[in-house]
Amino acid sequence: MAESRPDGVDVVATREQAVGMAMPPLLVLDAVGEWLDGQGIGPVGGALSWERIGDGQSNITYLVRRGDGPDATRFVVRRGPRPPLPPSAHDMVRESRVQRVLGERGVRVPRILGVCEDESVLGVPFYVMEHLDGVVVTDTDPPALSSAQARGRASEAVVDTLVALHAVDVADPAVAALGRPEGYLARQVRRFAGLWPEVSTRELDDFPVVTTWLADHVPEQAGSAVVHGDYRLGNLMLDASAPGRVLAVLDWEMATLGDPLADLGYLTATWSDPAWEPTVMDHSSVTRREGWWSRADLAEAYARRTGQDLSALGWYQALAMWKSAVFCEAMYTRWLRGERAGDTTFAPFLEEGVPGLLARARSHAGLGA
Repeated sequence: MAESRPDGVDVVATREQAVGMAMPPLLVLDAVGEWLDGQGIGPVGGALSWERIGDGQSNITYLVRRGDGPDATRFVVRRGPRPPLPPSAHDMVRESRVQRVLGERGVRVPRILGVCEDESVLGVPFYVMEHLDGVVVTDTDPPALSSAQARGRASEAVVDTLVALHAVDVADPAVAALGRPEGYLARQVRRFAGLWPEVSTRELDDFPVVTTWLADHVPEQAGSAVVHGDYRLGNLMLDASAPGRVLAVLDWEMATLGDPLADLGYLTATWSDPAWEPTVMDHSSVTRREGWWSRADLAEAYARRTGQDLSALGWYQALAMWKSAVFCEAMYTRWLRGERAGDTTFAPFLEEGVPGLLARARSHAGLGA
C-alpha cells in the first residue's frame, strides 16, 4: 500500500502503485531496492522501511532501514524535489562530490555510500550516505542540552566547526575544483538579482532597493574559503551525549569557494535571538532560550578565532536575507502554481514572509523602514 504524510506531500510507493498518480512518488521502494542491490548496499533483497527526516524545504531526505534483525542496516537517501527544477539547482551529484572531497580532508560530513545519476529510478539523481546517530536541534532542546551551560557549549561548537571549515586549504587541487573564489560577492549579487524575475510573479518594492545597495557597497573580499552556503544550527548534527561536539555538517548543495564571511553573515542573520523579531528563516527557535549564545556572541567568537574584521558584517547579513528572499519566493511561486501541493506548513506563509525578509535586509543595510 502506498504511504504518505497527512498533508499528501510525501508519497512513497512501488512502481505499480505510482501508475496513474497525479504526482510521482518521492521514494519508489522497489526501484530503490533494486538499485541498492546493484550497489551492494545493505542486505540483498531486504525489505525497506522509511522515515522522512530533516527540516529542509526543497531537497528531501529519508532515513531508510533495510532488512530485519541484527543484519538490518540504516542509511540516508537524499534527493531533489520533483521536476521541473531551476538550472543548476538541487544538484545531488555535485553535493555528494563536495562531501567526499571535504570528508577526505577532515571535515565532519556523513560518508557517501553511493550515487545514482540514472533518473529512471526516482525521476531525479539521488545519493545514499551513512546514518549517524546524533541529534539535529531546531525547536526543542534534547536532554543533553537541558542546562544553560550545555547550550553554551553547543553554541561554541557551532562557531568552532565553522572556523575549521574555513581553514580547509583551498589551494588543494581537489578543493580548488569546487569553485572560483575570486569575485564571489559580486557574482552572488548578479546571480540572485537575475533569478528574481524568473521566480517571482509580483512586484516587491524592497527588492530593487536592496539589490542596488548591495551592488553599490560590495566589500573587499575577506579571503578565500570553502563556503557552506546554508550554515545554521539546523544543518548540524550534534552528538546526543556530548552536545559540545558536532558529528557532521549536513546539506552541502550550496557549497562553493568564496568569502568566508558570507557563512558568518548567514549564520548570524538566521540565528534566533530574543533581541530580534523572527523571520521565516529563523528555523531554530530553541536558541532564544537561556544559555544559547546571541548573534553578537557568535560573531565575536568567530572574530577572536580568525582575526577577521567584521566591520562590514551588516552587508553580509543583508545579503543573506536578500538571497533567502529569492529562494523563498521561488518556493512561494511553485506553491501558487500547484507544484508544492499540500504544503500547509511553510509556503503559504511566504506571501508575507518574503517581504519580511526584504525588510530585514533593509535593516541590516541601514536603509531604514
